[in-house]
Amino acid sequence: MASTHRAPIEEHPDLMELRERHDRAAATPRAQMVEALALLTGLYLAASPWIAGFNDSVTLAVTNLIAGIAYMLLLGGLGSSYERTHSMAWAAAAIGIWTCVAPWVVAGDVAQTRSITSNLITGLIATLLALAAASSARDRADRPRGAGAGAREHRTMPGDR
Repeated sequence: MASTHRAPIEEHPDLMELRERHDRAAATPRAQMVEALALLTGLYLAASPWIAGFNDSVTLAVTNLIAGIAYMLLLGGLGSSYERTHSMAWAAAAIGIWTCVAPWVVAGDVAQTRSITSNLITGLIATLLALAAASSARDRADRPRGAGAGAREHRTMPGDR
């Protein structure tokens, strides 16, 4: 009996093309900017109880610390392993929404002006950055090959569009 040799899945042409596309998307200035701003936002979220001065609200301080670290982990690897982390942007958006509502949801009397203001602004920024990361991934996946900003349109006839 003759046996057939199959190449590993990592060498499949479609998978290799997908990896190349994700690598190109992660190298764009927009993706790098979103990643940098997301890291700063997550860092601020983790440290916000001590920066904004509501660290006496222990439940909200711990919640923000955990949410900030999780946010940085979800969107922080965007540049290094884009193909694996770009879909995590939706989870990061959920963390941003959670950050907005946390002052009213966590146990204790933590809804102070400082905590509400800090969490609303940080949560809104975190959600927008996560949506930008998800949108960037979707835009890259939907755009046909060669349809980037620098691509030229080829027309065969003067009236073709």
